[in-house]
Amino acid sequence: MHCGYVAIVGRPNVGKSTLLNYIVGQKLSITADKPQTTRHQILGVKTTDHSQVVYVDTPGIHSGGKKAINRYMNKAATSITKDVDVIVFIVQALKWTDEDQSVLSKLKESKLPVILAVNRIDWVTDKKRLLPYLQEVQDKYDFSDIVPISALKGTHVEELEGLIEKYLPESEPFFPEDQLTDRSVRFLAAEIIREKLVRELGEELPYQTTVDIESFKDEEGITKIHALVLVETKGQKSIVIGNKGERLKSMSTNARHDIEEMLDNKVFLRIWVKVRKGWSDDEQALSSLGYTDLDK
Repeated sequence: MHCGYVAIVGRPNVGKSTLLNYIVGQKLSITADKPQTTRHQILGVKTTDHSQVVYVDTPGIHSGGKKAINRYMNKAATSITKDVDVIVFIVQALKWTDEDQSVLSKLKESKLPVILAVNRIDWVTDKKRLLPYLQEVQDKYDFSDIVPISALKGTHVEELEGLIEKYLPESEPFFPEDQLTDRSVRFLAAEIIREKLVRELGEELPYQTTVDIESFKDEEGITKIHALVLVETKGQKSIVIGNKGERLKSMSTNARHDIEEMLDNKVFLRIWVKVRKGWSDDEQALSSLGYTDLDK
């Protein structure tokens, strides 16, 4: 039995969470076409007859952003590379950015095997352009392997998993074979609600919002959830609620459907919006809201 930990790292919005969700076969990490959607380390466990691989999805490593929450996300992304057996570094096909280079410079310090996963090859219409790009990135570092993939469609993901297993030590499993994550359903419910916020709000203010679950109870076959959406100003509160409450109602309905699917149970979801000025730059507030990796 080969078991070990794998860090999935990369710049924001490059497909890390999509890859984790595809590999474990269930939605554990929220996804949206917005940078910095993932804010926490999230473990996804895949157990087979011959291996148990513990994937760690991380926030995108980014520059800029001076608030405490930006520092938290970068620490959550970089600290895990000390505690894993192999790193999967995701970049986008045909697009190497300064942020990719910055991530690579941090990975060079780890001395761990680094597999480069070139994602979104399904976006490349002219496949002849792919080979020169692969040769270009091959010269940037002595990667253990380079694999072109589509995390969304699963193209070559099985091949990637096979390469990962080569670097895992012999070990007994760390988790029961039916466990998929270390996160609670309460945490996953909060993340689902936040996903709907990010998707609904577009470019307006997704990074000034967070979700806190105040109550999570099972009563007579119904899971009753009371959630709090925190924003930083009254104007942001109005944006989240929308005209006559329509935006908040839409987000609540979409979130409830996804939570019901996750729990396989009927859900009653009530969401309030509250102003907490400066929460995203207050380490004590972040800690109380579950952003607890700051000291790792």
